[in-house]
Amino acid sequence: MQEIVTFALGYLLGSVPFGLVIVKMAGLGDVRSQGSGNIGATNVLRTGRKDLALATLILDAGKGAFAVVAAGLLTHWAPWPMALAGAGAFLGHCFPVWLRFHGGKGVATYLGTAFAFDWRVGIMIAIIWLLAAATTRWSSAGALAAALCAPVLFLLLGGVAFAVAAAFMTALVFYRHKGNIERIRNRTEPKIGQRKTT
Repeated sequence: MQEIVTFALGYLLGSVPFGLVIVKMAGLGDVRSQGSGNIGATNVLRTGRKDLALATLILDAGKGAFAVVAAGLLTHWAPWPMALAGAGAFLGHCFPVWLRFHGGKGVATYLGTAFAFDWRVGIMIAIIWLLAAATTRWSSAGALAAALCAPVLFLLLGGVAFAVAAAFMTALVFYRHKGNIERIRNRTEPKIGQRKTT
């Protein structure tokens, strides 16, 4: 029962579309009408407002972390409910009920859950993400590299429950980035900060 409750709690928290709300509050319209059409920080950056993109990144990561910590407090830090809360928050961001299940790609939320699962792994995958993104100038390449490493790092340091949750999130990250992967192969993927027409 704990697992069901924490997963549902995580999903509802993850479903909050911070990118959409922030851009609308700034008077810049619907972020889904531009770029990739999703609600994440990378697409918010295409509005030209780095401050809004940073706020979106922090809030999207924060909702993942908050879901995991809340589950920990409710269950006396039982790993499986915490892992399911993180996976639920990630799923909620990607497929939010409030937006007819059309959300973001979940990378920031994944990072937030990773820090809450085990801060050591969180730091390592954040470094991998930044290094890969800085080297390639493709945000998606950084996200994919970090996601690929995360389950192994959790298995080594964070325990089986978090590794299983990370494997689920990694699989969904790759699925959500299938268009990006194709554009990377064709070298047509937009660089970081570059505007992209829908």
